[in-house]
Amino acid sequence: MIFHGKHIQVTVFGQSHAPAIGAVIDGLPAGFRVDMPKLHDFLKRRAPGQGAYTTARKEPDIPEFLSGLTEDVTCGAPVCAVIRNRDTRSSDYAPFRDVPRPSHADWPAMVKYGEAYDIRGGGPFSGRLTAPLCIAGGIALQMLETRGILVGAYIRRIGEIEASGIPDPAEISPGDIARLLQNGFPVLNPEDKDALLAEIAGARNEQDSVGGIVECIATGLPAGIGGPFFEGLESALAAALFAIPAIKGVEFGDGFGAGRMRGSAHNDGYTVKDGKICTLTNHAGGIAGGITTGMPLILRTAFKPTPSIGKKQQSVNLRTMEPEELTIQGRHDPCIVPRAVPVVEAVTALVLLDQLTE
Repeated sequence: MIFHGKHIQVTVFGQSHAPAIGAVIDGLPAGFRVDMPKLHDFLKRRAPGQGAYTTARKEPDIPEFLSGLTEDVTCGAPVCAVIRNRDTRSSDYAPFRDVPRPSHADWPAMVKYGEAYDIRGGGPFSGRLTAPLCIAGGIALQMLETRGILVGAYIRRIGEIEASGIPDPAEISPGDIARLLQNGFPVLNPEDKDALLAEIAGARNEQDSVGGIVECIATGLPAGIGGPFFEGLESALAAALFAIPAIKGVEFGDGFGAGRMRGSAHNDGYTVKDGKICTLTNHAGGIAGGITTGMPLILRTAFKPTPSIGKKQQSVNLRTMEPEELTIQGRHDPCIVPRAVPVVEAVTALVLLDQLTE
């Protein structure tokens, strides 16, 4: 799986239950010192086994860098890093070879790859592969920060519970993102945490799962990044974000809400502030015509409910070609949204760094 940027390419490799997973990152500028403790802290935010709302699978997710760094400094060669898989239970997945799981990649992957498909843990389709993606994105986040660009994401909704959003999308400071990233549970308002966790617990107690929405913000972007049509920043971000497993929707600014508005309400009028042109509002989410306006970038991603649930589901036995009920055992997130927050940050940062790299 490859992220094909204009200047940066990232190849993610491995399977959920393979000995290791990893990433090769090509095109990073030489001479940048990676803050390893900071990168490890970032990876911990995505790692499993953090509480009742995540899978019980225990993985330390400590990256091993095989090339591209000399004493933690990028040397111009491709950066290759691996993460060893340590807590796998492959036997849990044996039944799905004959009876594919609904809403997983089992059936279409078996059609495409045949008996060779590695079904253990979802193989190459697993969210486990977002761990090495976060290595690449974690480095990109650090590089962007040296340019005064901060990227932060948070939970905007879980199931039926909507969390607090940014009061004024046109007025977001770097300090707002810095404070957001200090929250252990990724919400803008800590008072929303209990209701969101209760929504997850309710689904888990009913042997079910729940989805949600992650909002991501970037500040400090200069105006003029991107281009029209297929060169647009929205196009690049959407293509990369949809590579994250379980994402079913991406929107910018007011997104689909714009379809219910009039032009007089949605248009972002211009003004001058501190000698710079800016907009009075930010319904566009910081992008117009595919090009950054200099206002904060705002996007949202919708995640489907985790398809692995304890309730009985309808499937088909591929050997007998007869309908068959399926009950999924094993360790699964009742809601992947909290762990998906840093993944959205990572992918957004990769695209932004690529767009800014010469």
